[in-house]
Amino acid sequence: MRNHTTDTHKRPVNLSINAHTLDQAKKLGMNLSKTVDAFLQEEVKRRYWEQWREENAEAIAHYNARIEREGLPLAKYRTF
Repeated sequence: MRNHTTDTHKRPVNLSINAHTLDQAKKLGMNLSKTVDAFLQEEVKRRYWEQWREENAEAIAHYNARIEREGLPLAKYRTF
């Protein structure tokens, strides 16, 4: 998953936010767009990898079982 942190290609959206929270954020001088964008970016990344793990769970399990049976490839060359 690529990480797009640049400010290019932004789109306006409508959000409904708790009024008290919004008032507090404004009092604190927070930039709502940047704050929401940063939190959303982290949540998207978290969910992407969560979905990836679910979709690849079978392959990961097979790989782990093979390593358990056969050991690590090239393990005889390890110096630690």
